[in-house]
Amino acid sequence: MEKMLRMADRTIDTDPVEEKQLALRYLLDAWEEAAYEGVDRDCLATAAIFAALSDLITTYGEEPVAVMCQRLPERVRAGEFTLAQSRQ
Repeated sequence: MEKMLRMADRTIDTDPVEEKQLALRYLLDAWEEAAYEGVDRDCLATAAIFAALSDLITTYGEEPVAVMCQRLPERVRAGEFTLAQSRQ
């Protein structure tokens, strides 16, 4: 299902993958701006996790979010959240 997103004075069609990429771009841009202004990246990370979990709990409830969080360690280890691979 396609969704219409309004950006400034224009409307664009996006599929779910494009919508996730757009959302990530907005968050990363805000993150970089805050870091540039001197906000500690650990504080940004904690605030982002809190905001995300709070919103998910509001939408889905505590138990489904808790179940999702139980899978996070394996997803982290699998590199799902790694933006750029570093060579060791």
